[in-house]
Amino acid sequence: MKTKYSVALERIINEFHLETLYMPCDPKDISVSTTEINRPGLQMAGYYEFFDADRIQIFGKSEQSFLDRFTEEKAEQRLRDFFSKKPSAVVIARNLEVGEMYVNTAKEYGVPLLRTADSTSDFTSALIAFLNLHLAPRVTRHGVLVEVYGEGILLLGESGVGKSETAIELVKRGHRLIADDAVEIRKVSNKSLVGTAPDNIRHFIELRGIGIINASRIFGAGAVKLTEKIDLVINIEPWDVNKVYDRMGLESQTTEILDLNIPSLTIPVKPGRNLAVIIEVAAMNSRQKKLGYNAAEDLLQKLGMMDDTPAPTVEKNVEPF
Repeated sequence: MKTKYSVALERIINEFHLETLYMPCDPKDISVSTTEINRPGLQMAGYYEFFDADRIQIFGKSEQSFLDRFTEEKAEQRLRDFFSKKPSAVVIARNLEVGEMYVNTAKEYGVPLLRTADSTSDFTSALIAFLNLHLAPRVTRHGVLVEVYGEGILLLGESGVGKSETAIELVKRGHRLIADDAVEIRKVSNKSLVGTAPDNIRHFIELRGIGIINASRIFGAGAVKLTEKIDLVINIEPWDVNKVYDRMGLESQTTEILDLNIPSLTIPVKPGRNLAVIIEVAAMNSRQKKLGYNAAEDLLQKLGMMDDTPAPTVEKNVEPF
């Protein structure tokens, strides 16, 4: 059974600097648990068949102008019908002036009434992105997440294999640390994962023999980052002489996380290998592949070992006129 996450309405208010017109209770105690929002145009017209009261409702110019077409009594009845469904919250966009009718109806049914200066479209897109991040399915993996040349690299491996030491070397070379030891991974869309560190251990790194250090204090604020999309997974393991490792890069490996297959590599370590440099090259090579260039395929074509001749087309018999 999938875990259902929620976010407090107070956090949304603080994030978007919303003005509170009416609040029935402490916003800490009001939870939002769906990433979807609604503009109640159909509801103002009286259609409630598929109405979801768990969604945040956003009033804009269209909804306001529609109500202005009615008499005051009829407009109030439409609002009463709407607020009686007790939506999780109602947000008025564009700082639209709303009369006492809105506030009184919200008080009567105990519905939070908020207001924003943003346009309806801007606020809607920003709110959906915020909810997608905070309500996304998530899992915590033991590993290290770093940003290298704009690529989010998730380092996985057994304890003591050298993940944290590699992260320190990458930070010294100008890259950024997102998380060490525990990486909280969230599925923010059907195509992408975003990783971050738990709040209580953010920017801390454990180095055996030294102890705990704070990367942001030692290397500066530019050496850390709060979140990063995961573009590549690198599995670090001790070198096994009996194992055959990929030397060409033609094989496409993936690691499944939250039902998404993320491109991955397996890098063996032994004395003399500079992991930081290898990961830098892996990040740049990953970007090259995204741009459509594969060095291994290019080499094989130059050596005449890859057949890139297009298949001959078969012409159909055409009857003469």
